[in-house]
Amino acid sequence: MDACNKLVDVGRRAFFAKTAAVAAGAASATVPLTSPRAAPSLALVSYPSTRLANIRDLKVNEPKNIAYPDRESPGALLKLGTPVEGGAGADGDIVAFSTICPHKGFPLAYRADDRTLNCPGHYSRFDVEKGGMQIWGHATQNLAQFRLHIDQKGDIYAVSVDELIYGRLSNVLTA
Repeated sequence: MDACNKLVDVGRRAFFAKTAAVAAGAASATVPLTSPRAAPSLALVSYPSTRLANIRDLKVNEPKNIAYPDRESPGALLKLGTPVEGGAGADGDIVAFSTICPHKGFPLAYRADDRTLNCPGHYSRFDVEKGGMQIWGHATQNLAQFRLHIDQKGDIYAVSVDELIYGRLSNVLTA
């Protein structure tokens, strides 16, 4: 069962990258392939390190509205009170997610009783204790999670995003 849970949390981009590598390896066993030279700098996304809050600003199970990687990308910062996968901080219980549904872009609302982010449009639900994993609804991908760093003063910084944010062809920022 643990192996299955790890597969779910891999993330779409990482899964396809590994699948492509395996497929390329199988193809190269029969037909030699030459790889085109790509400009790696064009494929990399450089995320800003953005201060979201301080640990003192958070209350257990009460979302704090944030925006990352820019003002047009709303999110929620949460202290869950128990360690969770992908959680930051000394207790491993602080997480942040996009609050834009990956299905059709509806704004998500947090339910404290079951710790889910929920879409009013088509009823997709995402488990914040399991890395934003979709547990119900029409969405076809998990919720984008913001990777966090906490400094010695307790300031919480978002430093990257693990999935595509709805409405963007990439998470590349515009100037």
